Amino acid sequence: MKTVYLDHAAATPVRKEVLEAMFPYFSDHFANPSSVYDLGFKIKEVVEEQREKVGALIGAGKDQLVFVSSGAEANNLAIKGMVLAGRKKGGKHVVVSAIEHHSVLNSARFVERFLDTEVTFLPVNQYGLVEPERLANAISPETVLVSIMHGNNEVGTIQPIAELAAVCHAKGVPIHSDAVATAGSVPVNVQALDVDLLTLSGGPALMWIRRVLSPMLMDGLSSASCLRVQTSTVCPSSPRRAANSRT
Repeated sequence: MKTVYLDHAAATPVRKEVLEAMFPYFSDHFANPSSVYDLGFKIKEVVEEQREKVGALIGAGKDQLVFVSSGAEANNLAIKGMVLAGRKKGGKHVVVSAIEHHSVLNSARFVERFLDTEVTFLPVNQYGLVEPERLANAISPETVLVSIMHGNNEVGTIQPIAELAAVCHAKGVPIHSDAVATAGSVPVNVQALDVDLLTLSGGPALMWIRRVLSPMLMDGLSSASCLRVQTSTVCPSSPRRAANSRT
């Protein structure tokens, strides 16, 4: 009996040429890119080259990209980081769509419970779309962030993010979009979408940031501009990791 796999939005096999390109960094080129000797410097150059290539894929500068362990971590950083940053200005409200990934929904519930933040869970219409007018009505003077996924990983709905971003920016509110389910399958360009934060994943994950947010993890940061404590890696922790990863 032939098996037909139809869940590539959740996990995909690594292409042979990608695995071949990555393999040396699991064996021969293994130095810590944060180290202060030649082997580390060479790996650091590779990391920065890859950061620049990823940035070019989404129309972004490499200095705006933060590598993280998963899409779920990037979403946590976006929601909680923007709430913490917004508290400095008195903002205490977040809007997320009701069909977000659990990492967004649970991050919203966390800030609601522990950071004294009001959360609006915005319903979608019969087509699974967030309506711009409904979003505009949900935004208040205290709103510090709107988070709406680019594409739904279960039903495939592609949200009109650029149109929703225009609504947010007209009210002076930044917008985050989770593009884990769409990046690599449909075009994703941060300039065209006009978002302020974007989550991507391809084994390891990353977040693109236009707006300033507060670091969630402070201990171990080597620089005030850092958002995450981590020794950089060139490859995912395992060559078996999926092309799209939440965890």
